[in-house]
Amino acid sequence: MIYTLTLNPAVDRELTVPAVEYDAVLRATESRVDFGGKGFNVSRMLKSLGTPSTAVGFLGGRTGSMLQEGLKELGIGTDFVWVSGETRTNISIVTESHSHYIKVNEKGPLVEAAKQEELLAKIDAITKPGDWWVLAGSLPPGVSEDFYARAIRVLNGHQAKAVLDTTGESLRLGCAEQPFLVKPNVEEACALTGLSLDTPADIGNAAAKIREMGAKDVVISMGKHGALLQSEDGTWLVGTPSIQEKNPIGAGDSMVGGLVWALTEGFTLHDALGWGVAAGAATASQSGTEVGSRTLIESLREHVSFENLGVKS
Repeated sequence: MIYTLTLNPAVDRELTVPAVEYDAVLRATESRVDFGGKGFNVSRMLKSLGTPSTAVGFLGGRTGSMLQEGLKELGIGTDFVWVSGETRTNISIVTESHSHYIKVNEKGPLVEAAKQEELLAKIDAITKPGDWWVLAGSLPPGVSEDFYARAIRVLNGHQAKAVLDTTGESLRLGCAEQPFLVKPNVEEACALTGLSLDTPADIGNAAAKIREMGAKDVVISMGKHGALLQSEDGTWLVGTPSIQEKNPIGAGDSMVGGLVWALTEGFTLHDALGWGVAAGAATASQSGTEVGSRTLIESLREHVSFENLGVKS
């Protein structure tokens, strides 16, 4: 089974405008509402690839109820801990030409310590050996920086595989618990390691340092330039296919979804990352916050490039 853990989910509202202007009233030409949060985005990509998953995390209030119903309508399983307060709403303003965007995220509701313990107990109760868990996104107010680390400890105790996609101290503490894989982007890897990441060699050095922190495998995403993978077998640079980019928001989450899907299908780690990069590119080529279709992902996968950097860790 694949689970996605989203601690700070959101209803994402996107407004399309002719141009972004400041100190002016903008009139939207289009609007849409999606059910977001990094883990949910992964679940949406898994659904697009034909694989079920269950979304786990915190929800609250009417916004939380709307989000849960929306996920169910998409065919995504849910198993939430309910908190007082209101699940957040995030706002995106995107130009019609897709050349600029502004995204504003709310903080989210306060989550008390008892609710955090309730969620950890739920994870402990439902996890089986061989399950996959994607732990993704920011922490809502009140949640301790070591929450992901504690969750990974539980998952490792059940011989499940944890994929961690978060930032800062949460990422550092999570690495120490030896997750199966972590996926920072370049900026997050730079902040975590303190290294300059100007070249693939630099990024490879950062990946090695992150593995020294405890992560078994590391993928550092590089946006339109693809991703770098380092595992015990070596280092691979995986290049993204050429697309007409429309909205990059959520592309990194789609990459994680494609990667996990391919791993559950038996692909090697670097081949799985090829599927992940194709999935991320497919989503970036879509308008709004749609994820790429399986047909498009399969087509783009044929144009993903691989370079073995020959670095053994």
